[in-house]
Amino acid sequence: MVFLGGPRQVGKTTFCLSFLKNQSSTNNPAYLNWDDIKKRALIKAGELPEEKIICLDEVHKFKNWRSLIKGFYDTQKEIHQFIVTGSARLDHYRKGGDSLLGRYRYFRLHPFSLSEMGAFNKDNLNQLLKFGGFPEPLFLQNEKELRLWQKERLYRIVHDDIRNLEQIKEITSIEVLADHLPPRVGSPLSIKNLSGDLEAHHQTVDRWIEILERIYFCFRISPLVIPKIRPVKKEKKLYLWDWSPIESEGIRFENLVACQLLKYCHFIEDTEGYKMELKYLRNIDQREVDFVVIKDKKPLFAVECKTGDNGLSPHIQYFSDRVKEIPYWYQVHRGTKDQLLKPNVRLLPFVKFCRELALP
Repeated sequence: MVFLGGPRQVGKTTFCLSFLKNQSSTNNPAYLNWDDIKKRALIKAGELPEEKIICLDEVHKFKNWRSLIKGFYDTQKEIHQFIVTGSARLDHYRKGGDSLLGRYRYFRLHPFSLSEMGAFNKDNLNQLLKFGGFPEPLFLQNEKELRLWQKERLYRIVHDDIRNLEQIKEITSIEVLADHLPPRVGSPLSIKNLSGDLEAHHQTVDRWIEILERIYFCFRISPLVIPKIRPVKKEKKLYLWDWSPIESEGIRFENLVACQLLKYCHFIEDTEGYKMELKYLRNIDQREVDFVVIKDKKPLFAVECKTGDNGLSPHIQYFSDRVKEIPYWYQVHRGTKDQLLKPNVRLLPFVKFCRELALP
């Protein structure tokens, strides 16, 4: 079996249907969506179609879904191949109950990246920055439709995904929390300040953010702890899977880079099995480099984001002289300058960075 996770409206159903003979979700016997009452009855009854590949969509909303698909696989793996999809972290919701270990591979589908736009150029980067990486608003490229899509997506995430997957009463409060997050992107997230704004307990707000992470609304990255630079140790930075609602153009660019690097980490982790991590570097003197990519606990490279190309960040200058554990340092920007400033420090356009590192 293949488990396919990812944000709502990122294109999981379209991708899944591309493997089926009939590539329409309407009246397709091989596409079984739990939200369809008729298809739900077939799934619960174990009445599977004759097709070789079967897609089970949103089936994790069923309480005993693990046992159900385990039974499908164990009894019919010689007849069928299964794709199990959902707008939630299936790797989280699979835990507990009957073990599915050894019966599936888990992959995560991300929003569009620069490499998937057809060409590594500034126009495609500007389109991604303005409309985000989700297919519908990106292809429409209409600002009014983008606003309507953002509003509808947030409503569906809160009132459909969370309500179906979590035993939680404070749905409206989580919606308010989601509205409070875009201005906090790119900075260490203070749960204490959020708790005050929402008039909710610290642990409650932290649990709400964890829920939003499980359904691919946002993600957090931790600081890289290297004792000799006096690092911060607990403050996590937050980013959104959809960066289009962020008002600041510089922070929106940083969020886009975060999503591209996370996609790179997930691709290697899901296809090659290495443990990948995305972190950031910050010390108690407020010096910071935005991202560090780590493979099997060994840093590969660090990335700093700037909208312009007017010289090297003093923070990269400071850390690259002291943190020899990180072999390569990049400062990416939206300009044109490409300059090797040290043997391991380079200033270059983000479009060139993506092409040369072959980011997915």
